[in-house]
Amino acid sequence: MQINYYKEWSNYLGREMEFKVFGHGGRPVVAFPCLSGRFYDWENFGMVEKAAWWIDRGEIQLFCVDSIDPESWDNRSGEPRRRIEMQEKWFNYLIRELYPRMIELNGGTNQGKALVAGASAGAGHAMNCYLRRPDLFSGVIALSGMYSAQPYFGDYTDDLVYRNDPLCYLADLPADDARMALYQQADPLLLCVGQGAWEDDYTASTKALAALLEEKGIPAQVELWGYDVTHDWGWWQKQWQMFLGRIFG
Repeated sequence: MQINYYKEWSNYLGREMEFKVFGHGGRPVVAFPCLSGRFYDWENFGMVEKAAWWIDRGEIQLFCVDSIDPESWDNRSGEPRRRIEMQEKWFNYLIRELYPRMIELNGGTNQGKALVAGASAGAGHAMNCYLRRPDLFSGVIALSGMYSAQPYFGDYTDDLVYRNDPLCYLADLPADDARMALYQQADPLLLCVGQGAWEDDYTASTKALAALLEEKGIPAQVELWGYDVTHDWGWWQKQWQMFLGRIFG
């Protein structure tokens, strides 16, 4: 497997950001870490290994990106406006800096628009990227996701919190929004969550998003796994591999 590490300057964040690329070509897949996680977590916790079949065959090229959650989502004692401004800067880094770089590194070998994937808070980041920019992304693998800003920001809200809260802005999305046509053309959204230990809040969030997606007519496949399925990498490995097989065979 071809593996490359990068550390490159972001004008939006005013710092160097790290990411790692697995594979020589294929459809780009952007993988987001869990809350306050790092770009190497997907490798360290076995998710890259579970995707090796598709990576080695050149069907996907996996881009594992870094978070700044300790300054935004997970900075519980910080000033809320500053925290959400950092989140929006990170989003713009992903869209305006990392995405073009990803396409460049992909070398034109991709077989369609990029997919996004994540577990826990990373699933929320993945879903937010897709729902805001379906012109760039065409599908999500979201595992045990949190799709609301409320657990991180409490009662605080403003324009940027709203913009990064799928459960809020999707509820208000009008039927004639230009993104609706793109949602219909994309791969079905793939959501999965367990019902075991530490999954309660994520199960509730997944069910709430599933109801909204159904209401808006956005194609999605939602699976609730059993009461033995916990909020942990071992289960996400199984779900991730299953969904990759469903998409790529």
